[in-house]
This record gives sequence, C-alpha cells and structure tokens, in this order.
Amino acid sequence: MAVQLSNRPDTFRQFALRRASELKQKIVPYLQKCKTIPTGFTSIEAYQLRRATILSYFSATLEDWENWHWQMHNRITDAHVLSNLLPGLTSEQCQEIERVGKTFRWALSPYYLSLINDTDPFDPIRLQGLPTQAELVDDFGEEDPMGEAITSPAPCITRRYPDRLIINVTNMCAMYCRHCQRRRNIGETDTHQERTQLKAALDYIRANPEIRDVLVTGGDALLLGDLTLDWLLGELHAIPHVEIKRLGTRTPVTLPMRITDQLCSILAKYPPIYINTQFNHPKEVTEDAKKAADKLVAAGVILGNQAVLLKGINHQPEVMKKLNQELLKIRIRPYYIFHAKNVKGTRHFVPRIQDGLAVMEHLRGYTSGLAIPTYIINAPKGGGKTPISPQYLMSLDENKAILRTWEGKLIQYETP
Repeated sequence: MAVQLSNRPDTFRQFALRRASELKQKIVPYLQKCKTIPTGFTSIEAYQLRRATILSYFSATLEDWENWHWQMHNRITDAHVLSNLLPGLTSEQCQEIERVGKTFRWALSPYYLSLINDTDPFDPIRLQGLPTQAELVDDFGEEDPMGEAITSPAPCITRRYPDRLIINVTNMCAMYCRHCQRRRNIGETDTHQERTQLKAALDYIRANPEIRDVLVTGGDALLLGDLTLDWLLGELHAIPHVEIKRLGTRTPVTLPMRITDQLCSILAKYPPIYINTQFNHPKEVTEDAKKAADKLVAAGVILGNQAVLLKGINHQPEVMKKLNQELLKIRIRPYYIFHAKNVKGTRHFVPRIQDGLAVMEHLRGYTSGLAIPTYIINAPKGGGKTPISPQYLMSLDENKAILRTWEGKLIQYETP
C-alpha cells in the first residue's frame, strides 16, 4: 500500500529521516560481522612476517620475491619443506598432505603460502591450497563433470555456445587449488600445448566466422611465456571476426608478480582484452593484488572476478559481500559466483544451492549493484551456464506483475 503523505516539505523530511534510520538498522549486523572478516589489507603484518620466514629459508631477497620466475622455481611441493615454512603444522598433518599428494598433485607459490595462517585449521587460504584427507574419501564426484572431452571439436578447443569458445593452452598453475574443476589435467608435470596444437585451434576459429569471443585459459593462461602470449594474442587479434579476447588467470591472486611491465605492454597491443580472475576470499585481496590490478587497468585491460562458492570458505553471505566490496576497491568487477562443481575429490567444498541463494538475497539491496555478480550453476556435460536467483517475480499477467522487493515486500506493478 502506498504511503500517504501531506504535501509539506517538513513532512517529507520527517519521513525520509525515519526511512534512513530504518535502512541504517538493516546494515548494522553486517557492519558488526565484517569487523571479524580478515582481508589482505588488514593482515599485512602477518604476511610480512611469513614472507620473511620464507625468504630466510630460501636465502632469497625481496628482489627475488618480486620475480615471478623465482616464485615458480620455488613452488612448495614437499611436505617436509612445508613444515619448515609453516611451523604450526603438526607431523600428522604433514603425513596427511603427503598421503593425499600421491593421488592429487599439490603446489603453492611462496607468495600464496605467505597468506596462510598455519595456526588456524579453517583458514580459507590454507583450505584452498593444502590437501586434506577429505579428498580421498569422496566417491561422489566425476573427473570431468563439465563434459569437456565431448565438447572439443578441435585440438585445445572447448565449445559450448554459438558464438564463443575456449582455447586450453596449458596445465600449469602457480598453485593447484584443491577445488579445481580441471584437476584431471594437472598430471605430474607442467606442460604447455604444442605450437602445432595451438595453430590447429586457430585454424578452427578462422574457419568458423560466427566465433566472436575467445577465452584463453588452462591451467593458467598467464603462465605462458611472454613470446608465446604475444604470438597467440596477435594471431587472434588478426582474425577479423574475433571481437574479444579473454584470458582466464588466477595469477593476480596466487602470483601477482607475474603482472610485469613487459606483460602489460603486450596486452596493451591487442584491445579489447578482458581478464577474468578468481578471488574467493577477502584475505586474497592484498596490496600486491592491487598493484597487479593497477598495472592491468593502466594497460587497458577490463577486469572481472569469477568466484567459486565454496563451503567453509565463502558460502557465508557476509564473507562474499566483503569480498565483492574489496574487489571493487581495487577495480575488479564481480562477474560470476560459480556454484562449486561436483569434481572428484572436492565434494567437501560443494555447498547447498540454498546457500548460494542466501548469498544473493543478502547482496541485492544491501550493497551496490556493482558488487552483485550473477550466481551460476554449470549444467552437467557441457550444458552451459545456468543463472540462478532468488524469486522476485511472484506473478505476471497481461496487466500487472506482483513483485517481491529486496526487503521482502510485495508490490503491484502495472503493465499497460
């Protein structure tokens, strides 16, 4: 029912003040909760201490730390080394990591390791980076729930949509996320696709003029060398019907040192380029990540984030809202929230769909639209992205719609 107000300015102001007070009360619970949610910017001191420990262990310098090749060369892949760098780990936990690692490969860049709070077994960085026994007791998931093997019409290509496709260029990552959808491709060694395979993928794109959008991913697309990236982006840029080049990379999260001036000069040559990355928790939004984002933005790259909804890491509405707000501060637009896929060994990360809907309910109206991504469930076997949202349209006929607002109020909207 519409609010009846007398046509007097003082009445309007009184109503507005009451409404402002009501809105303020709605945000108070979040403001209290978010004080307990750590971010990369509030954890700087702990990060610097852990960085010093890692540098001391490797007899390295801060200059080494900023070199992405050094970071990759010194990825931690051994539980004994890990125990020296994370003294809070128990011998039982180290044995567990070794045991799981025999089935599912793991590795962490020194940078990402420095974000871990080793005294907290539920630390969101630790849960994403270190193997746990839960990976071995999962008999629910599939190795290829996305059906990528049956949606590959040419080498390196995955195609699920009419006008766009994926080129998978490498299996290499700076760290191997425990929830990874392509863990079947990791193997025991890091390999880039052969140039002949990439040329075959490019030939397929040239032969199909309806393809206007190409996503280069992996693994991590930015772990290709600069020369290969320059060549591949140049080839795509020269195809008249390819309007957009996208790069899938987690390096701004796990290896921000990869975003070098030389890399940015390459990216600047081939606009428009979009980069979609994957920040999953506010602790990952650090000063180093901001520096990487600043460089990419200066090179003309458009940045988006594709978070994965992960149980125990970010499925709480307050955490996801804080993450999205922190991302906007470093000029990365929240784009998607992916429901975690049913990948073999990752069942313990998969939340309920109800959890995702609760997240969306606590975003719409409670934060700016810029901080509200689309919640997506990937249909099995290559069926594509399916958007999921809370129900706001309650009924619709030729003359009117009944809508539910973000506050849960039902309103009638006339449609002539």
